[in-house]
Amino acid sequence: MSTGAASTNLKIGIVGFGNFAQFLAKTIIKQGHSLTATSRSDYSQICLNLGVSFYKDVEAFLEADNDVVMICTSILSMSEVMKPMPLHCLQRPTLFVDVLSVKEFPKNFLLQVLPEESDVLCAHPMFGPESGKNGWKDLTFKSNRSFSRLFWFAVLVLKKEEGCRMLEMSCEEHDKMAAKSQFLTHTIGRILSEMEIKSTPVNTKGFETLIQLKENTTKDSFDLYSGLFLRNRFAKQELENLELAFKKVKQKLLDRMIDVQDIDDVPLSQRVE
Repeated sequence: MSTGAASTNLKIGIVGFGNFAQFLAKTIIKQGHSLTATSRSDYSQICLNLGVSFYKDVEAFLEADNDVVMICTSILSMSEVMKPMPLHCLQRPTLFVDVLSVKEFPKNFLLQVLPEESDVLCAHPMFGPESGKNGWKDLTFKSNRSFSRLFWFAVLVLKKEEGCRMLEMSCEEHDKMAAKSQFLTHTIGRILSEMEIKSTPVNTKGFETLIQLKENTTKDSFDLYSGLFLRNRFAKQELENLELAFKKVKQKLLDRMIDVQDIDDVPLSQRVE
């Protein structure tokens, strides 16, 4: 793969062709790159409509001479999908780009199973089909610092063409931040869903924001949410922090309740204003 101008067309393969992969594919195709895809489910008709070559046979997919292979599986299924792949069928040293919402786990796993001559770029588009439906300009795309040719791919496909805001950080740093942001956001949304909150005639703007949070987070599968927990080693601590914070707030309210009850028990004639 050369480091030429941004007009260079790439052959990009996608492993896992669900909603997010389809969302990415539309933009990548628009830029003039050619796409192949493979998935455990049959997406042949969707691929046909998009102009993507779909391979049911994983070996044929790996022999398709892709410059880049993007891993768009679910977080929990990545190892199950990648382990049995006949990676010896790759026709050249290949760049593998994972776009999962956690970063340490896929990096460590891919470095174990990929051929030594392959490169790995761990990336996380901080947007999806909803937030990116009107374009990717100024949206954040996180990637780990790596070889210059890998960044050439990221800059080519995302920054120069789509105007994404690029952030470089380690996979560990990403997962620490994501546990405090993305995982907590999804957790609060799931809690609100369990509470079955609904719109009322006296909604405040804040409550409408909570309803929107519930609806946005529950659009994603519980499989995705549990992956944010099970594959991010920092998530458990944030879950415990959330529980502790709730207990502290609850105790403050109970303490105030006791104070108010003590005041209410004092006869009006004896109260000091």
